[in-house]
Amino acid sequence: MDLTFSDSDLSFRKEVVSFLDNEYPTDIKEKQDKRIPLEKEEIIRWQKILHNKGWFAINWPTEFSGYKELSVTEKYILQEELAKANTPTTIPFGMGMCAPVIYSFGTEDQKEKHLPSILNSDIWWCQGYSEPGSGSDLASLKTKAELVDDKYIVNGTKTWTTLAQHADWIFCLVRTETTPIKQEGISFLLIDMSTPGIEVKPIITIDGSHEVNMVYLDNVEVPKENLIGEEGQGWNIAKFLLAHERSGIAGIAALKRELKRLKELSSEIPLGEGSLLEDSQFRSKIEETEIELTATEFTELRTLAAMSQGGSPGAESSILKIKGTELQQTISELFVEMLGYYAHPFYLENEIGSNETVGPDYAAPVMPHYLNYRKVSIYGGSNEIQRNVISKAILGL
Repeated sequence: MDLTFSDSDLSFRKEVVSFLDNEYPTDIKEKQDKRIPLEKEEIIRWQKILHNKGWFAINWPTEFSGYKELSVTEKYILQEELAKANTPTTIPFGMGMCAPVIYSFGTEDQKEKHLPSILNSDIWWCQGYSEPGSGSDLASLKTKAELVDDKYIVNGTKTWTTLAQHADWIFCLVRTETTPIKQEGISFLLIDMSTPGIEVKPIITIDGSHEVNMVYLDNVEVPKENLIGEEGQGWNIAKFLLAHERSGIAGIAALKRELKRLKELSSEIPLGEGSLLEDSQFRSKIEETEIELTATEFTELRTLAAMSQGGSPGAESSILKIKGTELQQTISELFVEMLGYYAHPFYLENEIGSNETVGPDYAAPVMPHYLNYRKVSIYGGSNEIQRNVISKAILGL
């Protein structure tokens, strides 16, 4: 793995910085910097800007993206600079998850129909994997798809479906056959969310946001041609997709930005004759976190290097998922510790739940962010399950 910055790499970094200076919309940047949630239109607008530059679906094969291929180092630089500028996180369900499944397992007709609209952010996708009682044990899913003539009739419930309230399509794991081995008999279907029989109901999370949903499917008719691969191939496709999902969950570049911000802010908080950053106990926690982050970053870079040579993320994706989410939680905890009383979300008498704050402007979103990040060690396959994946893949246990 060679990550020495060449003259070409340094020139590319300048190109990225110049692009962000000129093309990153100021209204989106202001909301991002204040941690105000973006509207669907704003996310799509930013993704289209990246696509027009050729920097959106950077991990797709060039035959499907039409982009100039970036080297591993250039991808690293791009992710670093996007994170430094605090640009919106691209929505992964279409570009990073469904699309790799379609161009790897789909028919030519499926590729022609779905890949261009994903690439241009014209269609918003969501993921239908988890069910009530079937989360980490995904193979126990019960949503059933019965083939009748040329259509599947789908019945069941999906839960924790992120941003389904915005979605045009959903990719689902469904059970097309009941078998003694639960991993068998599972298939992968693409379903238009406007199909009669689909109902989306919000789940309001502990931080008060509407991010996830219940999706009910009642006698939903899905054309047979929306099956990806063959019947019963869904479990292998799901494992392929989850490996790509877990690799992206770590969010190393964003973590580096947040850790830098934590150090800058804590250096401005007075404590005794110095600052909070100079407190030996608090500084020790930051230094330990920075060491862990650096080690995780190099694991990510090794994975990117392997993928650039035609490999797929294996056990490394589970390692990244574990360490990345643990670091996300650790850093959110350190922000709360840094702010102390000012991080408390419900402080005003007779105004329980108020978002106002008596502290610095940046304090208001800290506790909601902390609460929201309790989930990151669970989605994409809980960290406990990932340790089992690692033990099997590396240790053969």
